[in-house]
Amino acid sequence: MGLGIGLVGLPNVGKSTTFNALTKAQNAESANYPFCTIEPNKAVVPVPDKRLDALAKIVNPEKIQYSTLDFVDIAGLVKGASKGEGLGNKFLGNIRETEVILHIVRCFEDPNIVHTEGSIDPIRDVEIIEYELLLADMDAIEKRIAMLSKKARGNDKEAKEQLVIAEALLKHVEDGDQPVSTFPDIDSDEFIAINKDLRLLTSKEVIYGANVDEDGLDEDNEFVLKLKEYANQRNYEVIKLCAKVEEDMVDFDDDERDEMLADLGVKESGLEQIIHKGFDKLGLMSYFTAGVKEVRAWTIRKNTTAPKAAAVIHNDFEKGFIRAEVIAYDDFIEFGGEQGAKEAGKSRLEGKEYIVQDGDVMHFRFNV
Repeated sequence: MGLGIGLVGLPNVGKSTTFNALTKAQNAESANYPFCTIEPNKAVVPVPDKRLDALAKIVNPEKIQYSTLDFVDIAGLVKGASKGEGLGNKFLGNIRETEVILHIVRCFEDPNIVHTEGSIDPIRDVEIIEYELLLADMDAIEKRIAMLSKKARGNDKEAKEQLVIAEALLKHVEDGDQPVSTFPDIDSDEFIAINKDLRLLTSKEVIYGANVDEDGLDEDNEFVLKLKEYANQRNYEVIKLCAKVEEDMVDFDDDERDEMLADLGVKESGLEQIIHKGFDKLGLMSYFTAGVKEVRAWTIRKNTTAPKAAAVIHNDFEKGFIRAEVIAYDDFIEFGGEQGAKEAGKSRLEGKEYIVQDGDVMHFRFNV
């Protein structure tokens, strides 16, 4: 589906280490969820889902296919990036096409790792990055206003309507340094049309990745507590991870990884948290197909109808949709597969209005 998560952060906060853990996992043949690098700053990452493994134990397919997310990394930003400081903000365009921003924030002390601001202060660091993103949005909005103004002078009705919203939006972000996501008219048709092209950075969902040392994984340190309080005020999520540990676990098999996580007092790796939380933030879920050739997760948005879900496999499935054979995941597992679920009366036929549920095991009847 080409849905992506963009990584941002100051230099030396663990952003690149986190991304490297994503990309390096492609080489770990023993890893349960291999990763595939498309280009140096982009990785296509399978979404861990233990339900697929459970289905595969019953069906014994030739292969398993997980849902995926795109991760995009950019060079670290610094204060004044909009004015050309550091490497500037020229790389921000690389994450405009993503839907969620993962903001890696340093939440650990280490005298051997220099901090660009000279001290550890997660709130200050967050505000530096968010202000640079906001400045980039202001620049994009100003350019759009200039274009719309020209069209409006030519009596372009649509341009006139969008111009009103664009000017109000610019005032909103300039007056209070407020992100685009807090703009009152964000659901208006005019804003949606504007943002379809601009993909404004501060309009996106945000997840803070609190990068801690090993001791910080078990119990929240003072930096994590401050970040969580700040995030709560903005209704953002915080995920805690140790980027170094994530990178160290790349070559581990399942048992080794689980043992290390248990020793550290955590149930799920930071990367798995990032992937699952990103999947949820994007409003996505999975339904499954289960056959001897392949057990596969298909990514759809929540509240998708059966014909639209079928189209993810092939457009012809939607065009010629007749019915969907559906077995709930729990029933499929409890009764040992498709045949057992049918004998127990747990298989059902659903029509065009059916809203697919997360974990449904489905087969589609269609006629083209």
